[in-house]
This record gives sequence, C-alpha cells and structure tokens, in this order.
Amino acid sequence: MSKTKRRTAVKVLNNSGDRRAAPGKPSIAWQNKDIASKYFGENLKGKSFAVYGLELPEIKEVQPTNLPAIEANELRLDHLFLLKDDSLALVDYESTYADSNKIKYLNYIVRTLKRNMEQHHFPCKIRMIVIYTADIQPQQTKERMDIGCLQFHLEEAFLIQKDSEQTEARLQARFHGNQELSAEEQMEFIILPLTCKGNEEKQACIRRCFEMAKLLEDADMQRFLLSGMLVFADKVITKEDSKQIKEWIMMTKVGQLFEEEKIQYGREIEKNVTKNVTKSVTKSVTKTNELKFSKILLHAGLSIEEISNAMTVLTADDIRKIAERMNPTPDIRKADPK
Repeated sequence: MSKTKRRTAVKVLNNSGDRRAAPGKPSIAWQNKDIASKYFGENLKGKSFAVYGLELPEIKEVQPTNLPAIEANELRLDHLFLLKDDSLALVDYESTYADSNKIKYLNYIVRTLKRNMEQHHFPCKIRMIVIYTADIQPQQTKERMDIGCLQFHLEEAFLIQKDSEQTEARLQARFHGNQELSAEEQMEFIILPLTCKGNEEKQACIRRCFEMAKLLEDADMQRFLLSGMLVFADKVITKEDSKQIKEWIMMTKVGQLFEEEKIQYGREIEKNVTKNVTKSVTKSVTKTNELKFSKILLHAGLSIEEISNAMTVLTADDIRKIAERMNPTPDIRKADPK
C-alpha cells in the first residue's frame, strides 16, 4: 500500500474543502459536512459497521468523498472508507427506495475506480453499501441488478431491525451512569436518529442525543459522537438543530460551561416570571372572592374588625370602603366606632 493511500482524513478533507470554495471567496465552515466529517473521521479507525448488521472488516481510513468529474457536475457520495482488507466501502444511506438509485451508485463506483486507477494503477475491490433508515422494510428493496454485461450487488443494512427505544434507553443509562461507551455503542449512538420512523421522530431523537452527549466529560468523545450524528443525519436534521450542535462542537469546554450557565440562568428567569405571574393571578382571584364574602358578612352584621381578621388579602380599610359603598347600617357603624 502506497504512502499516498494512507494519507490522513484531516488532510484530505481540508484539501477537498479548499477545492470547492468559489474563486476569490473563503470556504464556508461546515459546508458539505467537512468539519463534521473531519472530527468524525479522525476517530473512526478500528471501528466497524458490524453493529448495523454488516459483515465488513474494520475501518482503516476515511477517504475523500468528492469524486473526479466525468460529467460537468461533481458527484459526492455520503461516505467512503478504506477497510482493513484494503477494499473500499462506498456508503450511502436512504430513507426511500428506487431502482433508479442504482444508476447513482454505479456512478459512484466508476468514479471511485477511476481515481484509484489514476493514483495506484491497479483496480481495487469496491463494496457499495446502502444503509436504509427505519422507514424502509427489507422486502421493499432489491440488492442485485443484472443487465447482462454487468451484475451489480449491493450490501444492505436495514435500521428498522434495530430496536430504537431499547437502544436509546440502554445508551441513556450509560451516559447518566458516566460509563465509557464501547466502540459498538459509539456507532449505535451516531446512527440512532435514523432508527426512528418519520422525520419528526428522527428530529426529536437528534435533540435527545444532543442532550445525552452533553453529559460526557470527554470532550474528544463528545465531538466524535456529535459530529458523527451530524454526518449521518445530514439529510433529516433541521438547520436550527444543526447550527446549535455545530456551534457546541466548536466551543471550548469553558465556552460550553458558560453556555450552560446562560441556559440555566434563562430557565431560572423563566421560572421566577412564571412564579410571579402565578402569584399575581392567585392574589387577584383571592381578592375577588374576599370582596364577595365581605359583603355577605357585612350584611350578616359582623364588624369591620371581625371581617378583616378573617381575610388574607383585604385590609380593614378595604372592608371600611366596602361598607361605605353599601350604605352601612347603624349596627355596622356601632360595631366599628372608627
């Protein structure tokens, strides 16, 4: 294996980001998942896709995903990995199925093969892997295509076969117990939102995963998990959630603590406002009830002092004003010589 083939994901991804920048303009951070892919790729070595139900060798290296252009447009797949057996794994994930997608995959393969031949002068073994979200059942897809001169075989993984609730509960227990995650559990975490059906459930899971990851004290592991989740959930995550997670990843630990303090302060303000509003409303309701009750007691002949002693909001002056408006009787005035 040549030294070129062993280049690091950091260098490759940084270079690919520069090539896509418009002439005279700086490249935009987070465009095309570059920074997320960088954090993610730096820690993928030695991990595998076995937890998704795929029998593959461990990952050896992350490869650049911007493939050489045969047509006018540049083609970019989701992920490209060099595995320990020196085969290349092209990984795409889908939330829908269409036979026409195989044309897209064939384009990936041809361009990957072209680049490999240009760099290393020999064909490599290529695996085309498609990971289907929980929205797709195994019986909906076809893993093979035979057009006579070409037989095409996909390796498929179906996340609907993962129990999302059970997996999330187990991971929640690990995070809250401050327990170290295994390599398999790390891979489960980054794909967890895609094991949920429908976009709303996926987005809700993304937010829960974000809160889980915040519990980690290991900043490097936190960045790896969140960036991995961003990369895999790129097609379903909302812009707002994506921006929030990206900003969190870029923060220092001090910055994160400061951000948490701001959030906590905001919650305390909200709590106090709610408490004060509730107290004000309660007082208003109580005063209204006491006004009605005071009139009844005045009609019954009780003195202002006796009535005011039974009240929690109204004062003796308040009772006196009520009595005056009611044209108090001599008995009332006698009972309250003031």
